[in-house]
Amino acid sequence: MPGVTEAQMPDAPSGSTSPTAGPVRDPRPGLSGLEPDVLSAWFADRSQPGYRARQIADAVWAGGSGGAQAGAEVRTLPAALRDEVDAAFRFDTLTATDVRPGDGGQTEKALHRLSDGALVESVLMHYPARGANRQRDTVCISSQAGCAVGCPFCATGELGFSRDLETAEIVDQVRAAARRLTASGRRLTNVVFMGMGEPLLNLDRVLEAVTALSDPHRFGLGARHITVSTSGVVPGIRRLTALGPQFTLAVSLHAARDPLRDVLVPLNRRWPVAEVVAAARDHAEVTGRRISYEVTLIDGVNDTPADAAAMADLLRGDLCHVNLIPMNPVAHTPWRASPMDRIEGFAARLRQDRIAVTIRRNRGQEIGAACGQLAAERAGEPAAPVVARRRELLVRDSAAALRAVGG
Repeated sequence: MPGVTEAQMPDAPSGSTSPTAGPVRDPRPGLSGLEPDVLSAWFADRSQPGYRARQIADAVWAGGSGGAQAGAEVRTLPAALRDEVDAAFRFDTLTATDVRPGDGGQTEKALHRLSDGALVESVLMHYPARGANRQRDTVCISSQAGCAVGCPFCATGELGFSRDLETAEIVDQVRAAARRLTASGRRLTNVVFMGMGEPLLNLDRVLEAVTALSDPHRFGLGARHITVSTSGVVPGIRRLTALGPQFTLAVSLHAARDPLRDVLVPLNRRWPVAEVVAAARDHAEVTGRRISYEVTLIDGVNDTPADAAAMADLLRGDLCHVNLIPMNPVAHTPWRASPMDRIEGFAARLRQDRIAVTIRRNRGQEIGAACGQLAAERAGEPAAPVVARRRELLVRDSAAALRAVGG
């Protein structure tokens, strides 16, 4: 999908990703979210030959290159039938997209508007071939508009929760990225559900999206090239384990000690960290797939030697890999990223216990590529007293958590 400029994309109302009065969500289902038999039945009900459903599917998926955005592009259908399909379905559920390049073109942040005015984000990251590693093009997508988890270092948490995304609204973020890649002669290699929202709180739609993306007759991306992240929804992890998927499960860990994780990941108050890791451990044992643990490191908060030792104790012997990520700067928080020498020391402590570790470098800071930053920017600045109170509470709560664990 071609990007539109900021001026072309109307602003969202202040303080919300979805207006309380304004556009109504388009009731037409998105074609990319339909199971093939549903589309076949629709054509059969209209006495149309079976191959018409295949023509639509070919137009929507286009061999993983993103596909058509409107019925007018499907020249294999008679004009009257194209109009009928357009009246019943949407070829694209993203009504507008603002794309911002960064990192010398290696990162592209996209802000998508949905039919009801809700804003969601995706990030397309390009990784050139190096040594034995082939070129990769990865898109990070959203599963909800806003987020109810409220992690204080995440810009999405400032927006609050608006709604779950429909299956097609999830998949169409991937199709939009695939179209941009196709235009430059590249193909999408990886999808990660690490954008706005908690995927396991919209699990049915996320699983439908993963099925569509990994289906060789639809988008055609192998399941092992898909990662689904969670901040620790234990029932969702257990449900995934029973299904035995082949995509990668990632857990946003951030701290191994409950008092501190209660502050950084409020969901920890419902499912404590030991319970989360136990569920992830069982998942790895059943599926044979290692767990990816994401740890955002914050200067003086969760990057101490005691934190590293606690994490090593928690994960020792598990089939897992830890990604250490310097915190992206987020407005209205008092925190900043850990210095690299402290991150490297944290990694070294985990490696002492033979835990695989990668230190990630931040991408797209100049374009607000951290989760939720563009949507928060478009929603408007909160009032100064609200910002001051938020900072005060974060400082107080994190200091209390550090005292509680002897940090």
